[in-house]
Amino acid sequence: MSTPLDMQRTFALVGTGGCGKTSLAEMLLFNTGALTRMGAIEDGTTCLDYEPEEIHRRGSIQPAFATWLWNRNRHFLLDTPGDGNFTGDMEWLLKAVDGVLFVLDAVDGVRPLTKKLWNNVRAEKLPAMFVINKLDRDRANFQMAFDSLSALGVKTVALQVPIRRNGVFAGVVDVLQGKALMFADGGVTEAKIPPELADDVQLLHDVTVENIAESDEDLMEKYLEEGSLDFAELGVGLRAGVLSGELTPVLVCSAIENKGGKAVLDAVEALLPSPLERPAFANPDGDARPTSPDAPPACLVFKTLSDPFSGQLSLLRILSGTVAADSVLKNMRAEESERLGNLLYLTGKTQASVKDPVQSGAIVAVAKLKNTRSGDTLCDEKSPFALSMPKLPPQLITYALAPKEKGEEDKVYTAIQRLLDEDMTLKLARDEENGDILLSGMGQLHIELSVEKARRRYKIGIALKTPRVPYRETVRGKCQAQGRHKKQSGGRGQFGDCWIEMEGLPRGAGYVFEDAIVGGVIPRQYIPAIDKGIQEAAARGFLAGCQVVDYRVKVYDGSYHTVDSSEMAFKVAGSLAFKKAMESLKPVLLEPVVLLTISIPDENMGDVIGDLSSRRGKVLGSDSRAGLTEIKAHVPMSEVLRYAPDLRSMTGGQGFFTMEFAHYEEAPQPVAEKVIAEYRKSRAAE
Repeated sequence: MSTPLDMQRTFALVGTGGCGKTSLAEMLLFNTGALTRMGAIEDGTTCLDYEPEEIHRRGSIQPAFATWLWNRNRHFLLDTPGDGNFTGDMEWLLKAVDGVLFVLDAVDGVRPLTKKLWNNVRAEKLPAMFVINKLDRDRANFQMAFDSLSALGVKTVALQVPIRRNGVFAGVVDVLQGKALMFADGGVTEAKIPPELADDVQLLHDVTVENIAESDEDLMEKYLEEGSLDFAELGVGLRAGVLSGELTPVLVCSAIENKGGKAVLDAVEALLPSPLERPAFANPDGDARPTSPDAPPACLVFKTLSDPFSGQLSLLRILSGTVAADSVLKNMRAEESERLGNLLYLTGKTQASVKDPVQSGAIVAVAKLKNTRSGDTLCDEKSPFALSMPKLPPQLITYALAPKEKGEEDKVYTAIQRLLDEDMTLKLARDEENGDILLSGMGQLHIELSVEKARRRYKIGIALKTPRVPYRETVRGKCQAQGRHKKQSGGRGQFGDCWIEMEGLPRGAGYVFEDAIVGGVIPRQYIPAIDKGIQEAAARGFLAGCQVVDYRVKVYDGSYHTVDSSEMAFKVAGSLAFKKAMESLKPVLLEPVVLLTISIPDENMGDVIGDLSSRRGKVLGSDSRAGLTEIKAHVPMSEVLRYAPDLRSMTGGQGFFTMEFAHYEEAPQPVAEKVIAEYRKSRAAE
């Protein structure tokens, strides 16, 4: 049975880790009949957290999907991770939905990461509603959580106020209808508003009505003339305000106790947009695709998952038109056709075949597409359209990987490479200097759980080495040096001789090579070999095996032999000249410095700044708003490789940071000596 598109809803659950998004999804699934019993995070029995790593850590590490019928209308849900280690592709995920349920914890309210996630929602111009969850907790404080929303710069309208009796979440007050709904035996019964809440609810009602009226000129005019609006008018005005992004309603619930689920489902259907009500999909080139089911078909592959039975699953959001099983669409990036095969609805790890064609707004999975990856657009070949995807954030931390069994380096590389299809925020590379396998990600936990997933799936032992710090070396001053390579061992010998002038350059200037040979003392064909020998020697470093940067080399003299000279001989000569110059110039070690942007509760500011000072950090400035402080600081990378758990400890789990490379600067003598000593020790061991 197909749903009229004007009643179809496709929305995401967004919020910080631990706010109860997955439990909320569990409650919604149970209330719609999609589940016969509610699972629990603590027991590892929820429908959407099914990966072993998620069950073990009791938190989502990848997006999950669900679908159900509510009032015979099709809803699609996307449950997003809330831990900063796993939110790198949030902007990609939000491309797939028409609206957002933004979840807050009633104990903590707006957290530092909340602001970043909310900015993602606003950047996509998605209509949203807030759900304040966990009102069953002892320290739940609705007013605090509601007031904290001011930090997000939104105009909120409270649709419900919780009723708590003897520490129990007993019911809610419907603010617009002016009545209490008490929870009883899995349902609700209507009651009078408790006297202790009556004045507060009346004040909230007046503010809410005024905010709704302000979102529509006609309503505002009637409100000013008559001083009130009827319930139907309020509903129309509220929906218009939500769709325009001017108003953000606030609901309350306790997902774990299954209280408030039906009200959330009704609000999703009443207030969030259908696929027909969202703006046309457009890209920077000016191409636009209306969301009409009558438009040519187009699908966005916004996520890839690995399934133990189906293999690779591509998650598609139908952007426009109608798509059926076995449809043939063109991949705009690969410029090849793809046959979709069987379409699947996902609810957690459960897959259900879709019999009817699907239209705009639907989220479906397709198995084993040949040349398609996340970010691709599939469309009608006769009506091409490609949706541009936002840039993924840069990786923040790099670990070296090693096999536990010698000789299995290629197996480790292949196992990790398979994860890249489903996690676009991972980056895999090989260190050209020493052959190390390097895995970069959004944080320590991100790397650790990705490696754990590879171990489990591909049955291979992988060891994590200490994160690598990309130190560099450079020189100061100027000197001259000769590189002379002469070897005679019977037959044709080897001869290369060059004089170079080498000097340090300002930070960031890079490498400059100058050919100042005159009179043919070195033939032209050998000059590039000298340059190559110098660069290869610079890549191996002099102090600690680190790349030498920011220097100029001028080749100004030398000699050659008509028979014994060759490109290889002059390459060796260039390398020898470089090493002698480095000895004379007394090189120094450079350490990378990163820009940390840290968001924390105001009360943790002193501890965090003190900690930054102990890490040789330089605070550039801070800004405080609505109980949250943002600090910017330059800190040596070596001091913050494992910063995430330390910040969590200092802030009770409420701190959040981003990190990006800033510049290189000379390492202090004690730091340089330690790095050099460790390098020499490792070379001696080899």
